Amino acid sequence: MNFYFKYLLFFYVAFGSLTAVAQVNMLDNSPRFTVRGAVLEQDTRNPIPNVNIQINGGSYTTTDMFGEFRVEARKGDELTIRHKDFETIYYTILSNERITVEVAPNTQNKTFSKRSKKVRQPQFNWFIDSAEVYLKKDAKKSIQFIADALELSNSKKETGDAYEVLGDIYMYWKQYDLAVSNYQISLQNKGVNETRLKLANAYRLNENYQESIQEYSTINKTELSNYQLVTLYEGLGDVYKNINQYDNAIKAYRDGLLEAQNHLITPKITDLNSKIAEVLSNKGEVAEAQGYYNKSLKLADNQNIKRAVQERVKVADFQNTVNNFTDEIVLRKQALEDINNIETEKDSIIDNESALTSQKQKYKIGNAYAQQNDFSNAINYLEESKEEAETKEDLIVQKDATRRLSEVYKTTGDFTKALAAYQEYVDVVDKLYRKKEQEISQATRFRKDLSTKQNRITSLESDRELSESKYQLTVEQSKRQKIIIYSLIGGLFLLLLTAFLMYKYIRQQRLANNLLALKSLRSQMNPHFIFNALNSVNSFIASNDERTANKYLTDFSKLMRAVLENSEEDFIPLENEIELLQLYTQLEHFRFQDKFDYAIHVDEKINIKDFVIPPMLLQPYIENAVWHGLRYKKEKGHLNINISQEYKDEIKITIADDGIGRKKSKALKTKNQKKQNSKGMGNIKKRVAILNDMYKDKVNVFIDDFKDEEDTGTKVVVTLKKD
Repeated sequence: MNFYFKYLLFFYVAFGSLTAVAQVNMLDNSPRFTVRGAVLEQDTRNPIPNVNIQINGGSYTTTDMFGEFRVEARKGDELTIRHKDFETIYYTILSNERITVEVAPNTQNKTFSKRSKKVRQPQFNWFIDSAEVYLKKDAKKSIQFIADALELSNSKKETGDAYEVLGDIYMYWKQYDLAVSNYQISLQNKGVNETRLKLANAYRLNENYQESIQEYSTINKTELSNYQLVTLYEGLGDVYKNINQYDNAIKAYRDGLLEAQNHLITPKITDLNSKIAEVLSNKGEVAEAQGYYNKSLKLADNQNIKRAVQERVKVADFQNTVNNFTDEIVLRKQALEDINNIETEKDSIIDNESALTSQKQKYKIGNAYAQQNDFSNAINYLEESKEEAETKEDLIVQKDATRRLSEVYKTTGDFTKALAAYQEYVDVVDKLYRKKEQEISQATRFRKDLSTKQNRITSLESDRELSESKYQLTVEQSKRQKIIIYSLIGGLFLLLLTAFLMYKYIRQQRLANNLLALKSLRSQMNPHFIFNALNSVNSFIASNDERTANKYLTDFSKLMRAVLENSEEDFIPLENEIELLQLYTQLEHFRFQDKFDYAIHVDEKINIKDFVIPPMLLQPYIENAVWHGLRYKKEKGHLNINISQEYKDEIKITIADDGIGRKKSKALKTKNQKKQNSKGMGNIKKRVAILNDMYKDKVNVFIDDFKDEEDTGTKVVVTLKKD
C-alpha cells in the first residue's frame, strides 16, 4: 500500500471514556474470555492479513487470510494493533464484544478515526454475537440464533464459527456429548487450535478420557499461544487426574506451571499450584501437598476476592481430610467473612450450587467443631447453617446440617432435641426427594428440547447442502458432461480395480514363493554331517564303546527332532536356537575332542525370550569353523560363540575360531568339498535374503578374518534386530 490509512474504530464517547478507563483499571483480575475481531479495508472490504495483535503482557496473535483474529483477554486489558502500513492502534477491552478495525485511504491528512462493532457480514455476525449474549441466559434462544446464522453462512469458516459457538452453548449447559459433536463439525470446516482445546476438554467432561488424551496429543504445541499452551497442559493434567494416573497428572501440571511462570500468567500459576497440591494429597503425600497449597493461598490473596475465597475453601477441605480441624476452622471463618463482603459490596447472592455459600461454610465449620468435641460452637454454627439454608431454599445443606445437629445433640445427651432434629431431617429429606424428582423431570425435558433443536439444525444443514448440490449440478453440468464424467470415473475405477487385483495377486504369489523357498531351504540339512555322525556311531560300536555310542546317538536324535520340529517356522525363540547350538557343538566336539575346545557365552543382560531367529541359521557357520578351520589345525584350537547386546533392540552373535583360515582351507579342499560348501553357504545367503525381504532387514551377516597372523582364523558376525 502506497497510501496511509484513516482508522475507523469508534471506542466510546469522549465524556464517558475517562469513567470507563477508571472502571477498567479496577478489573485487572477479572476472568479471561475470547475476543474476536477483524481488520479490513473500508472501501474494498478486503481483509488485511498478518496484522500484529497483542494484549499487554499477555496473548499475541496475527490476523489470518480473512483478516480475522481471536485473542484471550480480560476486562481492562489493552489491545494493541500494529501493521507497517498504518499507525499503531490501542483499544481497551470492556467485554467480549466483536471488534472490527476499518482502514481507508486518506490523501489529505494523517488523522485517524476509530469505530468498533462494524462487521463484515452484519446479519451472520449479529446472530453469532446474539447467540453468545444469550449463551448463559437462555439455551433455546441462543441455539435458535445459531440456526439463523447457519442459514446465512456462505463459507466453511463461517459454518465452523457457528458450530464452535453451538459447542460452547452445550458446554455451558453441561450437554457434553452434544458439545463434542459440534466441535467436531466445527473442526471439519476450519481447523483452529482453540477449538481443538475445547474438543479435548469436552471429551474429558464426557468421560471419553482416551479420546481427550489423543486430542491433546495431536495438537501442535508450536502453533499455540502461551496461554493456550498452559491450558493444554492443565487440561491434560485434569484428564490424568480423573483416571487416577497421578504421576502423569503432576508432570502435565508442572509443565504448565513452568510455562505460566515463564510468561507471568498469574491466574494459571495459582490454579496449577492448587491442582498439583490436590493430586499430591490424593497420592497421600500430605507434606508436599501442604507446601503447594501454601503457595496457592498466597497467590490467590493477590488476585480478586472471589478467587481468594475459592482457594481458602479448597485448602480448608484439604485440612479436613488430614484431620487438621483447627486450621480448617480458621480458613473457613476467613472465607465466610469474604463471602459476606462479596454479597454485601456487590449486592449479589451466590448461587446455592456454588461451594462458596455461607450456609455451606457454616455447616462445615460446625462439623469441624464437632470433630473437636467443641459441641457448643458446633451447635451454634449448625443451627445458623440450617436456618440460612432454609431461608435460601438450599435443601441439601439444610438436610446435612439438620442430620449433623441431631448427631451432636445425641452425643451431648440432649435426646429430646436430637429426636426433634432427626424428625426435621426426615421432613427435609422428603422435600429434597420431591425436588430432585422435579429437577430430573425438568432436566429430561430440557435435554429433549436441546436434542430436538440440534436435530433441526442438522436437518437444516443437510437440506442446505443438498440444495446447493442440486443447484451446482443443474447449472454446471449437462447431460453429455455427465456421461463423459461418469464414463471416465467408471474407466478409472476399473483400471484401479484391475491394478489393485494384479498387485494383490503378484504380492500373494511372491509371498507364496518366498514361503515355499524358505520351507525348502529349512528342510535341507547337510548330508555330510549326518553321514559323518553315523560313521562316528559306527566307530564307537566297532570299538565296543556301547555307552558312548548310545549317548552320541541320543544327542544326535534330539538334534534331528528339534530340526524337524522347527522346519515349518520362519523364526524360533533365541532360547531354542541356543539350545540347538549347544547340542550341535557338543556333538562336533565329541567327534573332534583332540582338535578344539569350545565356549558359548550369552550376555546376562540379554532377555533371550524377547528375540527370535531363523532356525539353524548359525549351524552352517559353526560346521565350517570345525570342518574347514579347526580340523586341519596342528595344535588344539578354540571355537568361541558369543551373544552380546550393544543396542536395546539389537543383538550381535559372533562365531570366532582360530583355525587355519579361509585362504588355507580353500587350498586344502577337494573339488567335492568346495561344491558342498558352496551349496551350504548359498543356502544361508538365500534364506537371509528372503527373510530380509519379508521382514525388512532383520538379519545381517558379516564374515571376516579373525586376526592377521599365520593362522588367521575366521570370524562370523550375525546381527539380529528384535522387530
